[in-house]
Amino acid sequence: IVSMDPNNAIRPDYTLPEFQEERQQLLDEGLTEQQATRSLTALWIFNNNAEKARWTAKQEHLEEARQRAEEDEAQRLQDLKDEEEATRLEDRKKNKNKYAPIKRGKVPSDPTILPAQYATRRLKAGDYCELHYFTNKGLDEAKISALIAEPDALVMLPAADGVHSWVPAAAVKDPKAAPVTKDENLTWEEFNEAAPRMISFM
Repeated sequence: IVSMDPNNAIRPDYTLPEFQEERQQLLDEGLTEQQATRSLTALWIFNNNAEKARWTAKQEHLEEARQRAEEDEAQRLQDLKDEEEATRLEDRKKNKNKYAPIKRGKVPSDPTILPAQYATRRLKAGDYCELHYFTNKGLDEAKISALIAEPDALVMLPAADGVHSWVPAAAVKDPKAAPVTKDENLTWEEFNEAAPRMISFM
């Protein structure tokens, strides 16, 4: 078994005294000192070349084993990924609502249109309502009225069938309030303010 790289081995000098015993065996067989030294050197080279070949074969085998291990691990990870993807797709198919995209709507930049409750009540009833309540001036008046009105105040009004009913005071036109500008007397600027707001509110 080759445990060290034979490519790094250093060829011994068989002329040294420490190899006298190996040389003597060859001398006893009739070789000269020089022939014995050359024979020992050739034998070492032969064995070293054989060890180099075994070493190379071993390293190739180890490299192949390493590559196979890496390929097996890569395949295992891919199989695991494919399995997780299949599970996710199956879960997505079964629970469509869970994966529904969240729509991100724009935050409205326009202020909320809150006309006077009197105007709101008339629109809900299908009655005629002046555009004045949707102009800047009308909305400002409604805001002031909402701040100073009693929230729980009620007034009694007769209905079309003659039956009286209680309604919030804020939903009734205040006779002391500022006069309402008739539609035909609105300026074009006021008309352009009010018309889109009324349509949007409706």
